[in-house]
This record gives sequence, structure tokens and C-alpha cells, in this order.
Amino acid sequence: ILALNGLAQYLLRLNYLTKSPVMSANLEHIQQIMDEADVLFTEAQVEAAIDRVAVQMNEQLHDTNPIVFCVMNGGLIFSGKLLTKLTFPLEQSYLHASRYRNETSGGELFWKAKPEVSLMDRNVLIVDDILDEGHTLSAIIEFCQRAGASSVRTVVLMDKQHDRKARPGLAADFFGLHCEDRYIFGYGMDYKGYWRNAAGIYAVKGM
Repeated sequence: ILALNGLAQYLLRLNYLTKSPVMSANLEHIQQIMDEADVLFTEAQVEAAIDRVAVQMNEQLHDTNPIVFCVMNGGLIFSGKLLTKLTFPLEQSYLHASRYRNETSGGELFWKAKPEVSLMDRNVLIVDDILDEGHTLSAIIEFCQRAGASSVRTVVLMDKQHDRKARPGLAADFFGLHCEDRYIFGYGMDYKGYWRNAAGIYAVKGM
């Protein structure tokens, strides 16, 4: 009886969530964001950038036996496309650290999933969607260094151009494209949790 009551409560809650009017209002706004967005880079331009980065990495990392960490969730699409173009042996894993929490400006850094494998004496490659201010990326790099990694390299799809980096000289070892200082989404980058799936790099109108 208790189990049935619990199931009934779950189904009622699920029914409530799927019929929430707030969700419909949010989706209208989310669609408007895409409809009005500026296209910064087309899918073809992004794919060409990924190809170029892969060539550079194949030349420089072919004998390093790296363990590659995709930074979730933003790095997922870029990582999936990039890794299939790398022609050397590697191990692949993931980690999840974030500052944004689906907001449009930064917040406190928190970990959802730390690396679960030993990094001692390993060459580490961090794959992320964008280098913005870089607080998250800096924290990940420091974590890997403290864990005993021999080297920590980074690759990002987008490098945002501004003077607000977390520390002087912060830069990715490899990057796909430079972008202007706007709120961008697509290819793994999101607008309030949406449009990571957008095939291109877009900027929110007026932001």
C-alpha cells in the first residue's frame, strides 16, 4: 500500500510538471532567443575550426598518451566531434564543475563530478566549450596539478575576447575560434540550459 501511494504521488507530481504553464512561457522565450539571435559562426565554419584544431593536436600530442576529460555539460558536443578526429591513443573521461548554474552571469564554483581515475604522472587534456573569464577552467587545472598530473593542457572551442580573465596570461593551449564579448550559445554552450544543440555559434540579441 505504501509503495502504491508513493507511486501515485510520483505520477501526480509528474503530471503536474509536464502541464506546468511556467514551462510553456519559458519555451516561448527560449524560442524567441533563437529567432532573434545573431549568427556569429555557421556550422561549416565551426566544423572547419574543429578540423584545424585536430590537426594541431595530432601533431603535438601523438606520443603523450593523454587522459582526456570532457567538461560537462558544455564540452560534450565539442568533445564528441573533436575526439573522433584524433588519431593517437588516449583515454577518455569526464568531469563536471560549473559557476553558472543556468544563469547568465557567474556564480560560486561548485563540483558535481570530480575525476575518478588517478592523474598521478599522467598527461591530462581538458576539453571545454569556451574560455570566458576562466575561473572554472583555472580551478580544474589546479585540481589536476595537485592530483599529480605530469602536464595539463586545455582545448576550447571558443575563446572570448575581453580583459576579464581570471588571471593574467590565462589562455587555452588549443582553441577553435575567437569570439566577441557577447552572450553566446550553440555547439554545447547554452542559454539558460537550452540551445546547446544549436548547429552554429549564436549571440543573444542585445547581449
